[in-house]
Amino acid sequence: MPKAIRIHETGGADVLRWEDVEVGEPGEGQARIRQTAIGLNYIDIYQRSGLYPVPMPGGLGVEAAGIVEAVGAGVSHVRAGDRVAYAGGPPGAYAEQRVMPAGPLVKLPDAVSDQQAAAMLLQGMTVQFLIRRTYPVKAGQTVLWHAAAGGVGLIACQWLRALGVTVIGTVSTEDKAALAKAHGCTHTILYTKENFAQRVRELTGGAGVPVVFDSVGKDTWEGSLDCLAPRGMMVSFGNSSGATPPFSVGQLAAKGSLYVTRPTLATYVAAREDLEATARELFEACAGGTVKIEVKQTYALKNAALAHRDLETRRTTGSTVLLP
Repeated sequence: MPKAIRIHETGGADVLRWEDVEVGEPGEGQARIRQTAIGLNYIDIYQRSGLYPVPMPGGLGVEAAGIVEAVGAGVSHVRAGDRVAYAGGPPGAYAEQRVMPAGPLVKLPDAVSDQQAAAMLLQGMTVQFLIRRTYPVKAGQTVLWHAAAGGVGLIACQWLRALGVTVIGTVSTEDKAALAKAHGCTHTILYTKENFAQRVRELTGGAGVPVVFDSVGKDTWEGSLDCLAPRGMMVSFGNSSGATPPFSVGQLAAKGSLYVTRPTLATYVAAREDLEATARELFEACAGGTVKIEVKQTYALKNAALAHRDLETRRTTGSTVLLP
């Protein structure tokens, strides 16, 4: 019988259970996937901890690659035997096999391996919508990217460099600083030793940056606002240190008529044409060498709890994949 990681309550990594599951036939609009690689993302921790509520008992994970084994009625964009990947839909990617809605599935080109797809689709499409649509960056601009050595950060640094953008990236260690620079980050700031807001002002001659991309949340919120130039935009897209604190909109006026947005990938790829266009641009960036995807860590799926602990304690860099 196939196995999956499931949770029956929220909490720490010890709530993850390796269990037998029944996988039936796909119904209308569904597909059955035999999964070959599963992406590890911080949203999985949000779901496990209860920050993002999910049905229980239930599964975790929103990203994987694999082979379509069967499709239900009304599914025409994929068929049995196709190599596919997805980044979205109901939680449950931490499984050897699963039946899921076929809507999020995209076909994989030959140039992209299953592990690469599982490592990059969620993170890569996140970068695409952030830098191409949420705040369309332009050559010659300087931006601040928090957690520059993380999975999203390394993709962003490469892509932004190719667009002619200067990236200031925050990191926690010297090793991570070296990794970020090797992937296109121009300036790195060790937030554990430096006041990043003060350093950003120094690096920009006091001007600040037009946009901050922040997946850290609580710990960087105030400092990020202080990094922005007048009419700059704060793009808050994650909460790895905890939820951002409540704030008065008057702060935005006092700090220079700032903008704040909290975008999600789900909104930006809700329409099929947007999903396919976003994935296509990502695949093209990879095929053309703009973005190189390196799987930095792999764990057996049954050891997902260890992977969660390592991610939470910042022992990982770049992309991590769970292998069924």
